[in-house]
Amino acid sequence: MIRIFIVDDHPMVVEGLRAILTQLPEVEVVGHAMNAASCLGYFVNNRADLVLLDINLPDQSGIEVCKKLCQNHPELKVIALTNFDQLTYLQSMKDAGAHGYLIKNSSSEDIQHAINVVMTGGQYWLGHGDVKKSIEEHNQPLLTRREIEVLKLIAEGLTNQEIADKLFVSASTVDSHRKNLISKLQAKNTAALVRTAFENKII
Repeated sequence: MIRIFIVDDHPMVVEGLRAILTQLPEVEVVGHAMNAASCLGYFVNNRADLVLLDINLPDQSGIEVCKKLCQNHPELKVIALTNFDQLTYLQSMKDAGAHGYLIKNSSSEDIQHAINVVMTGGQYWLGHGDVKKSIEEHNQPLLTRREIEVLKLIAEGLTNQEIADKLFVSASTVDSHRKNLISKLQAKNTAALVRTAFENKII
């Protein structure tokens, strides 16, 4: 059994996670905490295999909590579960020792997959939707959810305006994403960008 401890200050999130996790025969939810103090207090006398940890806690940053948990309990696995799909948060959690990163509205399949990957020694990084990246295994820059969406539409041959219409943003915003993608993937132009994306299995 994989013993999981949930840390989130929103009761509905906790109950939602419980509902998902109790459907998994190999998982046992051993408890939950609504703040950093309760979480750290639990691990003084109790153990778990995996913590689903919210970044935005009322009394202390989840990043700091992650750092303390990983330092004091090196065998413990931590997956950040948050509303933030910004790379700065993801990188901060990675630096703090987290093994994975999930957005709160991830599907039950994504959550189950993330748990399996992390508990078998891997790392799992999910931005939003289908942005999946193992930082340790792929020497590639992480892309945001929106950048992945734009990249896929570029690969389909859509123009900036067509992409803008699909995503309900301005063409200039799409152009900015295109330029960022070219820079991040070190491509010379759009054609090279698409080729690099396919070669590296980003899309």
